[in-house]
Amino acid sequence: MRSIRLRAPGGLDQLHLVEEDPPEPGPGDLLVRIRASSLNFHDHMVVLGKIPCAGDRIPMTDGAGEVIAVGGGVDEFHPGQMVVSTFYPHWLGGEPTPAAKRDIPGEMVDGYAREYACMPAHAFTKAPTGYTPVEAATLTCAGVTAWRGLVVAGQVRPGDTVLVLGTGAVSLFALQFAKAAGALVIATSSSEEKLEKLKRLGADAVINHKAVPDWGREARDWTGGRGVDHVIEVGGPATLAQSIAACRTGGHIALIGLLTGFVAEVSIPALFSNQIRVSGISVGSRADQEDMIRAIEANRLKPSIDRSFPLHGIADAFRYYESQRHFGKVCLEL
Repeated sequence: MRSIRLRAPGGLDQLHLVEEDPPEPGPGDLLVRIRASSLNFHDHMVVLGKIPCAGDRIPMTDGAGEVIAVGGGVDEFHPGQMVVSTFYPHWLGGEPTPAAKRDIPGEMVDGYAREYACMPAHAFTKAPTGYTPVEAATLTCAGVTAWRGLVVAGQVRPGDTVLVLGTGAVSLFALQFAKAAGALVIATSSSEEKLEKLKRLGADAVINHKAVPDWGREARDWTGGRGVDHVIEVGGPATLAQSIAACRTGGHIALIGLLTGFVAEVSIPALFSNQIRVSGISVGSRADQEDMIRAIEANRLKPSIDRSFPLHGIADAFRYYESQRHFGKVCLEL
């Protein structure tokens, strides 16, 4: 089988296509012919060597394809079924524990930049009915993160107002989940072209955060001064103050991303005086993924996909991802 191996110390020039023997399923395992993967911020940090992992690791946390064989004791899946990987193979449900958050594919164990993967059956869920492998491969990291931030932690309700930042995959999934829940959505971008695409995707209001530096107050003003109920906060240090300014009293911030750095100065009085709840979100559980997929099927949602690359073009895929020209997921097709 063809696989991509990342050699230490990392970097796009250290991604190498190799030929390897396909694995064999043992008891409790699935052997899956991987057909697609998708790029995430986490994968980018791994391949650049900013998240350390063992040398010669197969990268990519997201994988989707069809079941080829099942090991003994597996009755949830059958050959020919389309499945999609989970980010935390051992976080099956409930609240996370350190033990449940081990063995992250593409970082702690080999990931899905390979034609065949053998993993415990609980490392996968069924893919949404009617989804292509590329569509299913967008869900593992970005989809579940948006779902947990908005639905599980945020408990979004009809009539709520949700603020999503930028046009990354988590924000686009959150926009779709919010609209499916009957919420209103304010979306930001620095690109007028992308703002138009956000409106076509369902955003009720858009803000050019480059043209309007005080976009948090702008979002609050759009709500008539009340403030938004939820913020999908993917920026980090450079955006958190504005996200706080946008929130209503008692509002919720799903703290997800670190796109602008790792350390922020936060106005503590602004948080406690307005009783703003901040939830740290690190993807989600297998049960969260299954709930999300049921909602996707019920609402007939489809992910936004920008472009796909072949497996041997993985470095080009990451270069395109770095350009920030994309709107939606950048994927690999195997």
